[in-house]
Amino acid sequence: MSATRYSILVPVSNLQEAKMLLPLAEALARSRQGEVLALHVVLVPPGQRLSEGAVNVSRSRQALNNYLAQRAGTSQPVRSLVRATHDLWEAVWEVVLQEKIDLLLLGWTSTAMPETTGGLLKHQRLLAPPCNVMFVHPRRDLQTFPAEGEPLRFLLAVRGGPNDGLALRITEALAAASGGDITLLHATGEAPRDAEEHIFTHFAPALRALRHLNRSVTVVGDVTEAISREAAGHDVVVMGASQNTIAPDDWRGKRLQSILEQTEATLIIVKRKAPQTAELLLPERYSTSTERPLNVVVDRWFAERTFHSREFADIERLARLKEDQGLRISLGLPALNEEETVGNVIRTVKTALMDDIPLLDEIVLIDSGSIDYTREIAADMGIPVYIHQEILPQHGAYQGKGEALWKSLYVLQGDIIAWIDTDIKNIHPRFVYGIIGPLLQHRDIQYVKGFYRRPLKQGDKMIAGGGGRVTELTARPLINLFYPELSGLIQPLSGEYAGRRSALERLPFFTGYGVESGLLIDMLDNYGLNAIAQVDLLQRVHHNQPLPSLSKMSFTIIQVFMQRLGKRHNITLLQEANLTMNLPRYTQTRFYLASEELRERERPPMSEIPEYRQKFGLAETLPLAAHAPTQESQTA
Repeated sequence: MSATRYSILVPVSNLQEAKMLLPLAEALARSRQGEVLALHVVLVPPGQRLSEGAVNVSRSRQALNNYLAQRAGTSQPVRSLVRATHDLWEAVWEVVLQEKIDLLLLGWTSTAMPETTGGLLKHQRLLAPPCNVMFVHPRRDLQTFPAEGEPLRFLLAVRGGPNDGLALRITEALAAASGGDITLLHATGEAPRDAEEHIFTHFAPALRALRHLNRSVTVVGDVTEAISREAAGHDVVVMGASQNTIAPDDWRGKRLQSILEQTEATLIIVKRKAPQTAELLLPERYSTSTERPLNVVVDRWFAERTFHSREFADIERLARLKEDQGLRISLGLPALNEEETVGNVIRTVKTALMDDIPLLDEIVLIDSGSIDYTREIAADMGIPVYIHQEILPQHGAYQGKGEALWKSLYVLQGDIIAWIDTDIKNIHPRFVYGIIGPLLQHRDIQYVKGFYRRPLKQGDKMIAGGGGRVTELTARPLINLFYPELSGLIQPLSGEYAGRRSALERLPFFTGYGVESGLLIDMLDNYGLNAIAQVDLLQRVHHNQPLPSLSKMSFTIIQVFMQRLGKRHNITLLQEANLTMNLPRYTQTRFYLASEELRERERPPMSEIPEYRQKFGLAETLPLAAHAPTQESQTA
């Protein structure tokens, strides 16, 4: 979000509150060409880890987004945020600072804000808020704002206080949105002539901006009685917060409390932003996420960046988000001898996400030299087929899935790139829309990993959760040791993931099994933890590899971690390492060792390849490194 764009934050505890508050926020944002953010806070009990709130965060996010989708096309777009926290107000103020909020709109009786329940405008930071604040105490149904039928009548009460200017602007915007009119009430204890001079001296510029002003009333005498009497003929009363409060940390004055008790109208109280810098209002330990303990950072990430595929099951909504953002989405299918499953994978995804609803703009098979009918099956189904060894041949070719993914960036056209494996036996469209959804819904997310339960087949039996052996025995221990920020990822090696081209093209790719580990580490280093998300894809059934193959996979993954650790500490860890692996072999009569070189090579960022830069129109702002194919790379 642009730092200069007017923004309104609306914390909501339930859908009923959202129906009341969001239309008001949208009217105010529309008058300033601004943005509305709906915030729902999932409160995790003290003593529990924030990650325990992940399921509730997912459900709340789904409910809020479903509600916003129902209102799409009839109102101003609203961006949703769901946060997990132990302290509700802390989460609100943190969002205010991070998103550079201009106006915080609160329901006076919000169950999300216990301190405001029953009309208590009470919180220490509300005395000197880092943004303008607006409280709404509803006395009539504002769900249909602007109200159906008769236009709303607004009573704007001014007394010459510091919050009156903000009250004028808000009243004018709401009156314009509802087609209503404004009565300006200037209540004062001064003499009549002095009162008239005072209001026109102090409010002349603002009064000229009140295009919906119907009449002006000046009352000399008891201010509370005057406001309560005039409110009887109005729907909404707007006024600035009292300067003389009941308690040191409370907004309410005796006058406001009396008005609240005597009027039947909806009451809106506003208070302007305090002049001091907002950064001073939060405890230092919470000013930035990098200053928090690592376990808190990971726990918070897990709770807020773990999605469920059901959140994105409304494919039509995803397609609208894609169109609204002007994006193209590509699906790459890396394959090697997958004739048994590739046809069903293509048929299932293409029917649901291209033919029925155009979420995907293209599906492309990236083959790595299959000797079965994988390529023929894809071509017969109308899918473009590329052999990765033949893409950018001037740069040579390596064997491996990572090489296929790296080269697929050159042939795929989308702004969002998704990859799924082609050996999935229980294929479902969620394997694709699940990893695309967070990228469409949250523009700050750059990379999404899928995770799932992986049953392990042993003979005729399926062992639930028995898959992912390399993850548990190799990747997870290494991540926790050296990259604990990534320790919240459930399936760091999963083959289903998606990312923004603008990020992927700037990262190097390892050519083999280490590609997933390398992308995660580099995404963390370049874009930060909150740029990464994960999605529950339920269960994945595929062909489990034998242990010798998993051993080789672990061998190459360890190389990736050593290379990245060496880069971090500016030392070379692999120079003296043995990259030839001895693998035991058994026959009925003997056993022996077979040697195999397993070198995990690294491709440069695709954005550094001249042909890629020319094809996608990248500006020549950085010197291009020479990447001439070496003799060992000519393996096509």
